[in-house]
Amino acid sequence: MQVKHLKKFKLPDKSGVYFFKKGNNILYIGKATSLRDRTKSYFSKDLIATRGPMILDMVVQADKIDYQETDSVLEALILEAELIKKHQPKYNVKEKDDRSWNYVCITDEEIPKVIIKRGKELQEAKQNSLSCALPGVPGGTLGRNNFALPLSACFGPYTNGLQLREAMKIIRRIFPYIDGESIKKNNKEFYKQLGLTPEGLKEYRENIKNLKLFFQGKKKKIIQNFKKEMFLCAKKKEFEKAGEIKKRIFALEHINDIALIKEEASLINVFARSSTQRPRPSQKHLSALFRIEAYDVAHLSGKNMVGVMTVVENGEIAKGEYKKFIIKTQAGANDTGALEEILSRRFRHLEWGLPNLVVVDGNIAQINVANRVLKKYQFKIPVVGVVKDDKHKAKAIQGNEIIIKKYKKEILLANSEAHRFAIKFYRAKSRKNMLK
Repeated sequence: MQVKHLKKFKLPDKSGVYFFKKGNNILYIGKATSLRDRTKSYFSKDLIATRGPMILDMVVQADKIDYQETDSVLEALILEAELIKKHQPKYNVKEKDDRSWNYVCITDEEIPKVIIKRGKELQEAKQNSLSCALPGVPGGTLGRNNFALPLSACFGPYTNGLQLREAMKIIRRIFPYIDGESIKKNNKEFYKQLGLTPEGLKEYRENIKNLKLFFQGKKKKIIQNFKKEMFLCAKKKEFEKAGEIKKRIFALEHINDIALIKEEASLINVFARSSTQRPRPSQKHLSALFRIEAYDVAHLSGKNMVGVMTVVENGEIAKGEYKKFIIKTQAGANDTGALEEILSRRFRHLEWGLPNLVVVDGNIAQINVANRVLKKYQFKIPVVGVVKDDKHKAKAIQGNEIIIKKYKKEILLANSEAHRFAIKFYRAKSRKNMLK
């Protein structure tokens, strides 16, 4: 398929899910803030560099694009997961090992909990439990620290962990639930806010039922249920409760998914650089998280060379986003060469999301390497370098002075984490190699 063929499909400037097809066979499923802009991005001149030869092959094979509109990006994300699970498109499965995809699981307990697990964990739990059924089937179990949690439902796969976390923040405001962190903290105040008293358990379980319906894409049914409940409350003169239900209906009908729009818009800008795009009005008011990625290299005279990426989001460490890299292209102690390999590999993984700022450990040489890689992939992301003294303590930060002044604390935190994480990874690799 060529870009000139796009016009005949009449793709709208609305959120939804798109299908690349060959005849009636679905090759690939994706989600979009703008179906028109996102599909157009697959015809950029450097698609092979940004998405790899496999996706390029998919575009060449395809002869048709279908779509399904949604009311919000959040609903597009959920619908995409359901359709990928249903159709198992060839190029979705090939693009990423489904063992590393994310799934939203709901436990089958007196007080249901909502937890996020990777496909790998679900597979291991299935193998370790003789009674375990497939994820999503009542009676299945999820192994967790030598005991099992029964599952009543499991939704996914979700290909982008960053977007899923943002989505769950939005969903939780509409359907409050207990998650794994709440379990660890034993947050009694949070339980109280959810109404988890003996008389409030029934209401909480109803809330979980509606949450399941939402993940099944049945928003209209939820709204119908809420309206019936609201009218019953009004009839009983329970006006305060009716007012709360009305707010939830409004929240469902006007889902505020600005963070997801920003994430999706950044990908559109990456993939559609060759075309002139008009700015989307909603982007003026975006206020999503500020993501800083820091990189460092560790080795001893070039041996056991490794690299890492650490992440700080809105001033807080995001350990779940950390990445490790075993250096493959450098034979000697070449820190800048290793950094170039790390960044080149990292920016081929757009499913990780994009940073607002890149932090490197070093001076102008490391900054130049980072800028060269970013230019290669045509990303406009600022870079700063943390310069160290003889004791490896930060003595200066080089780069944009306005950015440094505003984010100095976060830059140093990210850099410090990168150094710590790199040393830890290097030592682990060295010990492993000694035992061989």
